[in-house]
Amino acid sequence: MNSPGALRGRSALVTGASRGIGRAVAGALASAGARVFLLARSAGTL
Repeated sequence: MNSPGALRGRSALVTGASRGIGRAVAGALASAGARVFLLARSAGTL
């Protein structure tokens, strides 16, 4: 995922997106242009 827009037009579902690895992965996917859907146990932490 080195080039911006590499995932443009793609979708990703990230579980555990409120912190840690899930949060980092969600950010990286979004930076690469993906449409990112986030899941977490608590919506308040997203």
